[in-house]
Amino acid sequence: MYDINKVRGDFPILSREVYGRPLVYLDNAATTQKPLCVLDAMREEYLNVNANVHRGVHYLSQQATDLHEAAREKVRAFINARTTSEIVFTRGTTEAINLVAQTFCESQMQEGDEVLVTDMEHHSNIVPWQLQARKRGIVVRHLSITDDGRLALSPVCCDTLATYLTAKTRLVSLTHVSNVLGTVNPVKDIIRLAHERGIPVLVDAAQSAPHMPLDVQDLDCDFLAFSGHKMYGPTGIGVLYGKEEWLDRLPPYQGGGEMIDKVSWEHTTFERPPLKFEAGTPDYVATHGLATAIDYIHSIGFDAIEAHERELTRYCMQQMQTIEGLTVYGLPPTADGQQERDAVISFNVGNIHHLDMGTLLDRLGIAVRTGHHCAHPLMDRLGVTGTVRASFALYNTKEEVDALIAGIRRVRQMF
Repeated sequence: MYDINKVRGDFPILSREVYGRPLVYLDNAATTQKPLCVLDAMREEYLNVNANVHRGVHYLSQQATDLHEAAREKVRAFINARTTSEIVFTRGTTEAINLVAQTFCESQMQEGDEVLVTDMEHHSNIVPWQLQARKRGIVVRHLSITDDGRLALSPVCCDTLATYLTAKTRLVSLTHVSNVLGTVNPVKDIIRLAHERGIPVLVDAAQSAPHMPLDVQDLDCDFLAFSGHKMYGPTGIGVLYGKEEWLDRLPPYQGGGEMIDKVSWEHTTFERPPLKFEAGTPDYVATHGLATAIDYIHSIGFDAIEAHERELTRYCMQQMQTIEGLTVYGLPPTADGQQERDAVISFNVGNIHHLDMGTLLDRLGIAVRTGHHCAHPLMDRLGVTGTVRASFALYNTKEEVDALIAGIRRVRQMF
């Protein structure tokens, strides 16, 4: 049984007040709170196992190395990669995508070649490709979406995807779950169709990793990226998964210590992946924190997490329908187990500016996100300058949804 009180007890910050009111934290798509077990694990390592990893021969260094590499194995199992050689630690999803953009375009693309993204991408899956377009003359194309927030090829079929995948397409890079609409994209179908044309696929899993199981072998994606801080882990740590054959082919991302085999004035050789892409001292304490967060997620179980968050999302959208003038962007949640919407709801109310709504909700103790959510092209497609976004996590409750709905009603009465 899902014991929400026990879960909430693992997150001390949820018991605090803001402006003299109980905190209602609904900004989880931006960052999640951290359970005590994660904080305790990182504190313990700093207190008792703090030493640089890998090359040290002394006890603390070897112990820190063991924790760091155990975290890599934990991540490997979390996404069902074949080997830890396919797990590269980064500072987050943004760096992971930049790593692929820079190294893939350098080694696999020529002027005029194309990368395909979608209209619902976060800026971190748009701007890195635009930078490469300026630098190397590649072309960034974008797959459109429907008015209800699906990719414009649902149901997926070869004919529709073929209009976007041209002879010059070298890579598809798309989000698994939209950070604005909550749309769960049919990435497995897209990957299959892209592979039929010999095109590799990168999946931005920043918004899916905290909410649903990931199996990179089942998806058959070539690259996948996610961040620790969105899944109850520390900030500043993320993961790039890459098929071993791809990581072998790509050049190093940065130069420095850790990623080299041998350096001379005449020639430098590099380590094999993943170390080839991990120049400098890694955040070995954060990797341990990420591994602990993964353990925490597994202790609850994705079945329970998905069911809880799906019910919160359904309940919240049902209550929102009773508020006059409130517009929700994207798909409704489905009741048949076919999950097309994740635990994110973006909305506006009448002519109330999203910033005004968010600011006044904050004064009621309700933390939501406002603005463009690092998705300007999607805002343009929706015809708005921004939205209010409520996003749920495993520790949120129906009572918090009720507080949000009551807060929206109160703000609406002010305008």
